[in-house]
Amino acid sequence: MLKFLKLYFFSFFVILTFNLQAQVSFDAKVSKKRLGLNERLRIDFEMNENGDNFNPPLFKNFQIISGPQQAVSRSWVNGVQSFSKTYTYFLTPRSKGNFTIGQAEVTINGEIYKTSPIEIEVTNAVKKPNDPNNVEGQIDENIHLVAEVSNPNPYLNEGITIIYKLYFRNPISVSDVSELETPSYGDFWSHLIKIGRAEINMRGTFKGESYNEVVWRKAVLYPQKSGNLILEPLTLDLTLSLPSNRRDLFGRRILTQSQKTITTGEKVIKVKDLPKKNKPENFSGAVGKFDFDLILNKNTLKASESFQAKIKVRGKGNLNLFNLPSINVPNTLEVYEPEHNEKVKVTLSGIQGTVEDSYTIVPQFQGKYPIPSIEFTYFDPKLEAYKTLFSQELIVDVYDGPTSGLPSVNSGLSKSKNSIVPNDSSFRFIKLDTKLQQKNQKIFWRSYLFWALLFIPIVLIITSILIKKYILNQTEDLTIRKQKRAQQLAKKYLSSAKKVIQDQAKFYEALERALHNYLKAKLKIETTELSKSKIQKLLNDKGIDKQISSEYVEVIENCERARYAPGSSINTKEDLEKSGELISKIDRQI
Repeated sequence: MLKFLKLYFFSFFVILTFNLQAQVSFDAKVSKKRLGLNERLRIDFEMNENGDNFNPPLFKNFQIISGPQQAVSRSWVNGVQSFSKTYTYFLTPRSKGNFTIGQAEVTINGEIYKTSPIEIEVTNAVKKPNDPNNVEGQIDENIHLVAEVSNPNPYLNEGITIIYKLYFRNPISVSDVSELETPSYGDFWSHLIKIGRAEINMRGTFKGESYNEVVWRKAVLYPQKSGNLILEPLTLDLTLSLPSNRRDLFGRRILTQSQKTITTGEKVIKVKDLPKKNKPENFSGAVGKFDFDLILNKNTLKASESFQAKIKVRGKGNLNLFNLPSINVPNTLEVYEPEHNEKVKVTLSGIQGTVEDSYTIVPQFQGKYPIPSIEFTYFDPKLEAYKTLFSQELIVDVYDGPTSGLPSVNSGLSKSKNSIVPNDSSFRFIKLDTKLQQKNQKIFWRSYLFWALLFIPIVLIITSILIKKYILNQTEDLTIRKQKRAQQLAKKYLSSAKKVIQDQAKFYEALERALHNYLKAKLKIETTELSKSKIQKLLNDKGIDKQISSEYVEVIENCERARYAPGSSINTKEDLEKSGELISKIDRQI
């Protein structure tokens, strides 16, 4: 019986201890409940089980200086595991008085837990608000991360720049920095400016005070839709060194290490839509400041030769985000698909350079052909107005070639002026009486008719063979020219990628841009607004073989995979050759 009671009490205490250890707790703790108006308050929300969906109180009458800072710890003591997860905020009061910090909530194991409200008294400002031992206070006052936006209220497709800067000053020094959150710029066309190794500028200024300044990131953005667009925050994890109150044997302060998570917070860019008033019908989306011209490489040539016509736009703005106008020529000029070429660079002031479409034109007949003037319209955000530019009207003189075969208009008119006067004796040569005479009979094979009937079929056969051979050769030459044209087109688009084939990131970025630019020029579409499935559907609708369109989309996916997953297996040479073959095949099929 005694043994049974001992076993019973032992089991009871074991179960009780287990229940106490398994009990979930979620508490709020403050550094002080009475503080001066110029002091700071630290509040920790601590739980002993891992929770989700943490919701802090509203912190009415307080301003959040930093936070939330999250800390997690696990430990084993005598075989017993302990867990702690803490969310920390640093607050400063907005006014004097008695205030209540409300309840925080968290979900643990499917149950919602809340903290108890905390009463805080805020008094007059104190003479020594800062505790020299308060590490967090020193960090919050002496380090800042900001995002400087050049224009928070741009027009649609107007370029803006954003510069991320880290400011810090004594007694803090930064020993290590890593990115926890990187903005993706989802609603913007974006380009990161390379800044190389981050360097410290000892003469930076933040809010009128001297700081050490580090430029962490630079980006050029072009908003792709109007309205309030959110710029995602940049968040850095910092390893800081700052002096403590302890000293070494030589009287020097001992440095302590501290971790700090700092963020820029979200930025809102208010993008204005382009004005609809006085908006031209031929406006294709160009925003900036541009010059426009139509240039011929020659204006006098033979009918068997070709010439180049370049539509050229240069200036500063969204050069690679709009379509160039098309050339308009007479039907007797054979026009090939244009070669698109971009010579642009991206700086902090935006995209600047030149874009052009080069058309190869072959005249069929001799004559003088006019090249009509072309219009190009863009929106100038500084003047807040649309501008339309016109090219010169040009004339191409084609000589030494076949004529069109059409009768001359003047000669036809002159002939029509001659009146026909009937004559009574016009038909007197017709004999009405028939008189039959028998001529001397001749041998047929010696007659002219025999030899004519003999040689005329031979001449006709030889002539037909020569004509057929000439036409077939001409057709074959045209096919060969089109094949060469397709190969030159592929080389043109892929030349930029081939130059940087040794650099994987640059190569696949250039290759993807070349594939999109080809579709943009060939199908007259804006590929930045299309998914890969829509691109494949458009190619199939144009009559492209399904296997070729699938392989084309597959190459684009390889580019994205190589850019965003560098560890994946890739073959740059194989992707370059395959892209050239696909462009040539698509060009021939279309």
